[in-house]
Amino acid sequence: MSMAAVTKKKKVIIDTDPGIDDTMAIFVALRSPELEVVGLTTIFGNVYTALATRNALHLLETAGRTDIPVAEGSHVTIKKATKLRIASFVHGSDGLGNQNFPPPAGKAVEQSAAAFLVEQANLYPGQITVVALGPLTNLALAVELDPSFPKKIGQIIILGGAYSVNGNVNPAAEANIFGDPDAADTVFTCGADILAIGINITHQVLLSDVDRKKLEQSGSKYARYLSNILGYYYDYHMDAYSITGVYLHDPTTLLAAVDPSLMTYTEGVVRVQTDGITKGLTVFDNTKKTYGEITAWCGKPTVKVAVTVDAPAVVELIMQRLLTDD
Repeated sequence: MSMAAVTKKKKVIIDTDPGIDDTMAIFVALRSPELEVVGLTTIFGNVYTALATRNALHLLETAGRTDIPVAEGSHVTIKKATKLRIASFVHGSDGLGNQNFPPPAGKAVEQSAAAFLVEQANLYPGQITVVALGPLTNLALAVELDPSFPKKIGQIIILGGAYSVNGNVNPAAEANIFGDPDAADTVFTCGADILAIGINITHQVLLSDVDRKKLEQSGSKYARYLSNILGYYYDYHMDAYSITGVYLHDPTTLLAAVDPSLMTYTEGVVRVQTDGITKGLTVFDNTKKTYGEITAWCGKPTVKVAVTVDAPAVVELIMQRLLTDD
């Protein structure tokens, strides 16, 4: 492999609702020589969108990366519904473990997240990977804004769905899909190159007490910052799941952009249930059977869905990147 091939970084935009595990994913991205983070776009989920923007700016300032733009995303779902459920019981009312950090000095760019996504896909056709760590509203808006967006975007890696397992909002739905199921269905069927990582995968990747102690004892600014905010997240996991550890949803998804071989994948059509008691349910069609009648499943583009993960390798890579400084 030529040196040029080795040094060519993958351009990523992280669509995020920070969030404690989002924070970890953003820090891992900034510490990954394989990636060039070209922007953060913000969305509601763990916190409301305005706070997600504030937190994204704050995290980039903490990391000394104010050169990276932040574009604020939608405050409402694709159907104009406002977010009712904010996960403050998981991440703290500030999204960052109730540390009451000072407000950031920086501001978001003038563009909306959807406009920023479309602009970057047009500037670098086929070269941008979006790592979507929250509800998929901004991406659905990008598809509406520019119908050629799905073909111009390189890849969309989605943290979303629960494939053959229960959800984490209720038995049917995973939180990001539940946050805007209509947007999710639009994105899953838009024809982009999509890789979906569900909680069937991320619930296998656990940061243990031993790992937490390593972060606490590290001199790295990233590890020190995370040590301060992780307590709240550990408490939630003990209450909700009776485990002493935390699931690494967002950093695991981010690592699919760094090294896709950490997981194996199947391919098929994903549709999302948009109402009723199974609202937010992701249904996977393996496309092995030709059904007798024409339905809403017919002729839809396939996506890749992760089915296995090398969890120890994922944790090791996350730790290795967070325990070292720039």
